[in-house]
Amino acid sequence: MLDFSREYQLRREEILAALELVADSQKFILGPEVEQFEAAAAAALQVKHAIGCASGTDALWLALAAAGVGPGDEVITTPFSFFASTSAILRAGAIPVFADIDPVTFNLSPAAAEAVITPRTKAILPVHLYGQPVDWDHFQQIADRHKLLLIEDAAQAWGARWKQIPAGSLGASAAFSFYPTKNLAAMGDAGMVTTNDDTVADHARALRTHGMRQRYFHDEIGWNARLDSFQAAVLNVRLKYVTAGNEERAQIAENYLHLFQQAGLIGAITLPEMLTNAHSAWHQYVIRAPRRNDLRTHLTAHQIGTEIYYPLPIHLQPSLSHLGYMAGTFPHSEQAAHEVLALPIFPGLRMDEQELVVQRIAEFYF
Repeated sequence: MLDFSREYQLRREEILAALELVADSQKFILGPEVEQFEAAAAAALQVKHAIGCASGTDALWLALAAAGVGPGDEVITTPFSFFASTSAILRAGAIPVFADIDPVTFNLSPAAAEAVITPRTKAILPVHLYGQPVDWDHFQQIADRHKLLLIEDAAQAWGARWKQIPAGSLGASAAFSFYPTKNLAAMGDAGMVTTNDDTVADHARALRTHGMRQRYFHDEIGWNARLDSFQAAVLNVRLKYVTAGNEERAQIAENYLHLFQQAGLIGAITLPEMLTNAHSAWHQYVIRAPRRNDLRTHLTAHQIGTEIYYPLPIHLQPSLSHLGYMAGTFPHSEQAAHEVLALPIFPGLRMDEQELVVQRIAEFYF
């Protein structure tokens, strides 16, 4: 599904040299490498502030809390995402309110989101799922009509763009993850909050260090969500190559399209579709597949890695039963959970390997 070793072998000496510099400096937390990465990331995303933190989950919480989301506020989001999209809302003291997805893009439906707005709604948290930006124009119109915050879950979307505007610079704030499987990957947990708002940025920086602006003076209760210098050093190296990697991912997605067409599989499976104004980062290549579980078993038997993102929608997770959602509430999300299958896509994936993936899928259906 993902071969870390191919990229690492290309960058091994450069990464090890960067790690050695941190070890020699003895500046392990929020050191010079973190400042360097924050500046470079802000420039790459065309955003005023980039605040490194310990994980993508921390980034989501910081993006919400720093923008002013707090106890009693409702935040509308998708039930078809990684669990942190919702747990971060709860961690901020707010109430997650779900709306169904667009069945074509798998992203939160603007119309469904607007339908569940109440007087308590403070923000909408759309997720750029699989690296494809949401329909931002429609969400912005909704936010303007109802005077709501828009906060981006861009955890999977480094390099994605909406109308050539980078994901991460669209909302009041945004959250990125640099988990090792991401397009821009650390060698452990790491994340980032981005914003063009000076007040939000100052708040996020304080919250990531226990609510401190002055050492040992705590203006509010924050958390230890700091980015360590080793992870920043790795990210400084990989940031130089992520654009080329994303271009390779886009070519791989194009290859899949042609290979599936040649194999006559269009109709047997459903391929990803992009919105007109969306430029995907192609974090994942996700198809809809009838008899998905059997297909996955078949591919596994032929040593082809796949993954299911996500097998159980968030509104049906046992830990969130207290929210009161039932099966059947969000049919598009629930159907997607039964049909989606992510195929291998990463820089270094060869054409012959893609051909084999498509060949094995054709064998299953034909």
